[in-house]
Amino acid sequence: MAPDEESRSLAEVGEFAVIDRLVRGRRQPQSVTVGPGDDGAVLAAPDGHVVVSTDMLIEGRHFRLDWSTPHDVGRKAVAQNAADIEAMGAVATGFVVGFGAPSHTPVAAATALSDGLWEEAGAIGAGIVGGDMVSAPQWVVSVTVLGDLAGRRPVRRGGARPGDVVAVIGDVGASAAGYELLRRGIGGFDALRRTHLVPRPPYGQGRVAADAGATAMTDVSDGLLADLAHIASASGCVVDISRDLLGADYRALADAAAATGADPWQWILGGGEDHALVATFAADPPLGWRVIGRVLAGAPQVVVDGAGWAGEWGWQSY
Repeated sequence: MAPDEESRSLAEVGEFAVIDRLVRGRRQPQSVTVGPGDDGAVLAAPDGHVVVSTDMLIEGRHFRLDWSTPHDVGRKAVAQNAADIEAMGAVATGFVVGFGAPSHTPVAAATALSDGLWEEAGAIGAGIVGGDMVSAPQWVVSVTVLGDLAGRRPVRRGGARPGDVVAVIGDVGASAAGYELLRRGIGGFDALRRTHLVPRPPYGQGRVAADAGATAMTDVSDGLLADLAHIASASGCVVDISRDLLGADYRALADAAAATGADPWQWILGGGEDHALVATFAADPPLGWRVIGRVLAGAPQVVVDGAGWAGEWGWQSY
């Protein structure tokens, strides 16, 4: 595609010319034996099992183009899907992306989105192996991710047992803090605002946790308490979170909370989109993981310091 076509709209250039521009020159990892350009892609599955997850981002609901660049949106779309694969103890190998946008969208914006997708996928050794484009009234980015367990058993949500410790790795509450700062138009706190726009999953730590014997695991997408509630329900146990053990997270957010008048605990316990990993272990967690609670016997529930939490629990899709 000629450079001047980058300034033209998707409708002016046409679907197939745009797709050709987006896939030309991209280098796939060795696990991709057939990439974009056929009716389907082919990925190697040496483990004999494939982990699959899917997620969608809707403009105005999951991102705002007056806050995020198209490149940011692409990175976020890959990161949040890769985190689901990490939470199973696997590694992402390929992504299939559906993109809907108004026909007047500049080709340059679609190119920047694709560059963001490829940059984030490349950071974990994966590729964008296919997808589709369609006209839509607003941006929609739908991603399906495929992953490889490399012979490991998947770490599911239902394996936690009384006596296990609860541990986390990655940011907790930072994305919610960044969102509030952006919403209120408060400057400074660049790292927090950036964490909301482009999450930072702890890539590779899902496999580390699996190898260390994690009994249950999930990523923090909807909120720490909301996601731990899935583990409590699936495992049939109580998950008790300690605010003392989350003291460092509280202190890291204290200045931003003072600037916005917010409660840091609401961000830490009820904020989402950090895409940290939280898991349970029968023994000490791996290096870098922080113990934040324990698993107890009892009717399935999540408590904070032994009591119910009266604040918001996390993201609701509807």
